[in-house]
Amino acid sequence: MKTYKLLTPGPLTTSETVKQEMLFDHCTWDEDYKKITLKIRKQLLELAHVNDTDYTVVFMQGSGTFGVESVLTSVIGDNDKLLIIANGAYGQRMREICEHARIQYTVIEFAENENPDAQMIAKELDRDASITHVAMVHSETTSGILNDIDSVAKVVKERNKVFIVDAMSSFGGVDIEVGQLGIDFIISSANKCIQGVPGFSFIIANKKRLIESQGKARSLSLDLYDQWKTMDKDGKWRFTSPTHVVLAFAKALDEMLEEGGIAARSKRYYDNNRLLIQKMAGMGMESYVDLEYQGPIITTFYYPKDKHFAFGDMYHYIKERGYAIYPGKLTTADTFRIGNIGEIYEEDILKLCDIIADYLEEV
Repeated sequence: MKTYKLLTPGPLTTSETVKQEMLFDHCTWDEDYKKITLKIRKQLLELAHVNDTDYTVVFMQGSGTFGVESVLTSVIGDNDKLLIIANGAYGQRMREICEHARIQYTVIEFAENENPDAQMIAKELDRDASITHVAMVHSETTSGILNDIDSVAKVVKERNKVFIVDAMSSFGGVDIEVGQLGIDFIISSANKCIQGVPGFSFIIANKKRLIESQGKARSLSLDLYDQWKTMDKDGKWRFTSPTHVVLAFAKALDEMLEEGGIAARSKRYYDNNRLLIQKMAGMGMESYVDLEYQGPIITTFYYPKDKHFAFGDMYHYIKERGYAIYPGKLTTADTFRIGNIGEIYEEDILKLCDIIADYLEEV
């Protein structure tokens, strides 16, 4: 099998030892397996800087969107209203979830390379007293921007609203003081910065807010409260769990801690990102997001202006030489994206940039 490294925002390149964990077939009812689930939940609370008195962790089978949909459709009641802060495709996806679930919502939109303005959000909350919940994306991989959740959290909590954060591609790669910020529900996925494989999402939830959601769920399988009540007893999942994925995730968590935790991983990702931006600029390819707001997860680059450029051709050229990158997701400009999370190091960034330089010289 021909292999290549993924320079994407997840799924991403995992370590050989994480892959090896999936060679073992585990029974979902087994006590040893349930202990693994409990161990993972405890470790995630520690990474979020919260304790099990105030917060808990709930796993949800499926991709990250399953986790977001679980939260939105479980904790927002018929008489509640959600304010969605959107500056990319994943903020807009929350709108789609609300449309399908018939959740009352309103949206405040910002440009894809613009950080949401907390004061504008504050004015909207003051204008519309019916808003009870606020949701936003932390790392919006449409562009690679890292949104300022700190300033938004401040205005949200000053008004006693429930704060929901999609930290799908940032949790574990960017340090987030969940309790200190007053985030009530933060959602991420197994196949992002913790460097596991796809198969489940996880929600770190304020226990009080979670208990208040009992009976509000619009779905059986995505009922966050019921999932928690079953899982909280002894670690058993409510429905069949992705056992191989869970074993891989447990190993990935241990490897993250061995690397030095979030601080060390974040530094590696930021170093990768800044080196990539520097090398690409030297080839005439500018990044879409200002460096001030550029996150360490994925970077959007404009097509080079002075080249006869076809992304598909470059993609296959790069893939044949050992790496896979991402097409653009913007609607306003011709762009492509390069991620630098996962088992990616300085040598990979340098190799990639050499490959791109060779391609540009050829075309």
